[in-house]
Amino acid sequence: MENHIDGPLRAGPTTRREALGLAAGLLAGGALSLGAAPVSSAEPFPTGAEDDCALDYDPQFEAALAEADARFPVEEDERKSAPRPRRILPLRRRYRVSARYGIRGPWAAGHHTGIDLAVPNGTPVYAVGGGRVVLARWSGAYGMAVTVRMPDGHYAVYAHLSRISVRRGARIRTGARIGSSGATGRATGPHLHLEIRVRRGYGSDVNPVTYLARSGARL
Repeated sequence: MENHIDGPLRAGPTTRREALGLAAGLLAGGALSLGAAPVSSAEPFPTGAEDDCALDYDPQFEAALAEADARFPVEEDERKSAPRPRRILPLRRRYRVSARYGIRGPWAAGHHTGIDLAVPNGTPVYAVGGGRVVLARWSGAYGMAVTVRMPDGHYAVYAHLSRISVRRGARIRTGARIGSSGATGRATGPHLHLEIRVRRGYGSDVNPVTYLARSGARL
């Protein structure tokens, strides 16, 4: 983002009385604050690079996911879940939404299948919901990625990671650290691509914002 000067420079106050008067005026007008302003997830956060998500349907990833999912059939105790299972945000630090879910584009699905959260490389990433890790490996266009099958039948895909902290087949709880953000795969800058699928296959995606909001976790 560039800074622009829209008008001529003006000389600042030259006396202590003038300086105090200017400060009082700014406080009265709300231009200055005595406390720190709250951080909003919507405000720009520089990552040092463009952070667009360029991933698309990847047949190799989908084949690997199907094979891995078959290796770990759903067990009876995995089906047991609370009517409204707890969900959390995948990040615990400030982020910027660099690409929203559903925007139209050249993707095979016709739209962006997840939400992109721009954060610096190496930012810890946490599971929005517990479940079975069905895939945790290099995943083609998704880069280093982790896919978790949750008890409600949904799949959470965490893509473009720089590091993976869980093993395939492991059962994890909500909030478990699954890895660190990165820019691996088809990504032009560091961010987390979070994708929620109703079923395993590509194209069964739903809006992550809506999915998480149902349990009170608001992106």
